[in-house]
Amino acid sequence: MESREVVVPPYLATPFRLEPFRALMLAPYRVGDPGSARAFARPYREVARRLRRWEVAGRLRREAEPALHLHEYTAGGLTVRGIVGALDISRRAADLTGRAVYPHEGVYPDRASDLADRMLEMRLNPAPILLVHRGPEEVRNIIGSVLETAPDRRFTDRAQQRHRVWPLRGSDLETLRALLADSRPLIADGHHRYAAYLRLQEAHPGTAWDLGLAMLIDQTDTPLFLGAIHRVLGGVALAELGDAVAAGPHVLEKSSRKAALDSLGPDALAVTDGRTWATLWLSLAPNRSAVEELHDVVLPALNPSGPAVAYHHSVEDALRLARRGRDTTVLMPAIDFDQVAHVVAHDRLLPEKATSFQPKPSGGVLMRSLDDG
Repeated sequence: MESREVVVPPYLATPFRLEPFRALMLAPYRVGDPGSARAFARPYREVARRLRRWEVAGRLRREAEPALHLHEYTAGGLTVRGIVGALDISRRAADLTGRAVYPHEGVYPDRASDLADRMLEMRLNPAPILLVHRGPEEVRNIIGSVLETAPDRRFTDRAQQRHRVWPLRGSDLETLRALLADSRPLIADGHHRYAAYLRLQEAHPGTAWDLGLAMLIDQTDTPLFLGAIHRVLGGVALAELGDAVAAGPHVLEKSSRKAALDSLGPDALAVTDGRTWATLWLSLAPNRSAVEELHDVVLPALNPSGPAVAYHHSVEDALRLARRGRDTTVLMPAIDFDQVAHVVAHDRLLPEKATSFQPKPSGGVLMRSLDDG
């Protein structure tokens, strides 16, 4: 049974370093194809052999020389660009000021261990974790120059994402690495894979596991969209929620569905049991988010161990999957990037599933074999 204890992964030490790597790339017609997942399925120890067969058959390409890569992808009308490289994870930070990468939520140790075991058997980083920051203008200028050249790969995948990929070598690579050394990105996606990277590095120091695949995205240049993740409180009646907040500074005010949805914002949650709608007005301290207040104050007031919580990315699913009159749906506002950055900079973590950074790239565009270093 998976432990429900949430822990904070160790922090990497500065400087931030992305190293060139020999990329593995699925053939364009294989990217975004659900059938490609078969190559990465159990038994995981067979994955490296499967990929070698795919390489011989022309389904996969292996670069001859190491490089960083500029990867641009477009999904749902949003275009995102990032620099993909092998993140140096070999050094640990001694204090807050020396941290190079910031998680914004904790991880479940059992899940991180499972992922580490899987990667160890596959000898593969199958996809980059996503890191996000506000990068320096000098880096954006270099990226702009790269964009004026022809990409090494350009294609639309089976999931209808459009991709362009440029290898970065020579003077561009060295300049970028120097400019990015002072970066302090936060993890947008891949907290458990990040924790798995660290476990593998600690178990195998001085090897290829000193690096883990990552994509660094500039939120100023091509921002990821931050969506809300809504909650369904299992077995919690709306009246119980009202009683739980009655003694505190927050106010549950019954209203129409339209009024509750119109009020949804940084300090207001729309709640319903499927029969009655209300707005939960939150009294927030400066720079504190609604999702922190909900999980740190409101939910423990309902039940010290916390009620059962289900998470949904769409309003429609959150409303449809709640049991009418038996569960309470809590519709959340989206938290913005600068607020997340403020939280991590002040040594706090957000609750589980506080953010949804979108869009994520299809798998298989850029991978890293541990056998290639």
